[in-house]
Amino acid sequence: MKRTCISTFLLLSTLTMSGNCNSKNDLPAFKDLYLGQKPPGLTPEPFAPDMLDKGFRAAAVSFSPDLKELYFRRRGGEYKKNTLCVIEYKNNQWIESVVPPRAGQPFVSVDGNTLHLGGMFRERTQSGWSEVKSLGKSFNAIRIMRLTASEKGTYFFDEATEVGHIRYSRLVEGKREAPKSVSKSINSGKWTAHPFIAPDESYIIWDSERKEGQGDNDLYVSFRQQNGAWGPAINLGNKVNTQHQEQYGSITPDGKYFFFNRSYGGDNADIYWVDAGLIKALKPKF
Repeated sequence: MKRTCISTFLLLSTLTMSGNCNSKNDLPAFKDLYLGQKPPGLTPEPFAPDMLDKGFRAAAVSFSPDLKELYFRRRGGEYKKNTLCVIEYKNNQWIESVVPPRAGQPFVSVDGNTLHLGGMFRERTQSGWSEVKSLGKSFNAIRIMRLTASEKGTYFFDEATEVGHIRYSRLVEGKREAPKSVSKSINSGKWTAHPFIAPDESYIIWDSERKEGQGDNDLYVSFRQQNGAWGPAINLGNKVNTQHQEQYGSITPDGKYFFFNRSYGGDNADIYWVDAGLIKALKPKF
């Protein structure tokens, strides 16, 4: 396992919990939170580019609930294919390593006990992550790229097709129901993919190429309405979306920041972050 010790950065003071979606006040503060990076405002900024991209493609960020594990995928240079990496906070420093053998798009469950990797997953054990396991026969025929899960265990996931399609699957009395399609307002446009579901299922974020977009794939959000239906697809605007591909949107476990990646083609992509208040400000007044 390749390991790189990353030097520690400045001590961050405890951040004020304001203007965020799904803020959690019980997360511990620790030295070098968020790799010691200066928090962004409402304009997206590259996240730790000297640590993450290293001139290659970096994408698909997911944090553990305690914010001490950062999972992402890297490709390019010595990484001939997509490689799952983790940067962990240990002994007052951030340490990077490769997570073999599967490099699916990572998502750490709300309780931190499951590492979803598209159509597969691993469970946390006392000695680390378990072997890679299958989601089961109901999902085997679906080419899942990214799967995220809510506090209730509801799966929201995509499918690698020319158009793309987002589905969900609930836990009903302890049993996993057959996948169902989400609303047409979400499943429209070209290449609809990479969903992120809020822990309380109050909103969903995904990316898609649409006529009204900024160019290539744009990031969108839909908020749950009072009647339980999904609201209209809302473009995140030109602070986030550009003529390039914006993908893999997600909110951090503390509810403070929105992460996404911007792809310039090939093995060239950067990870960005912005204050999550940008997402909250888009919520309609139902």
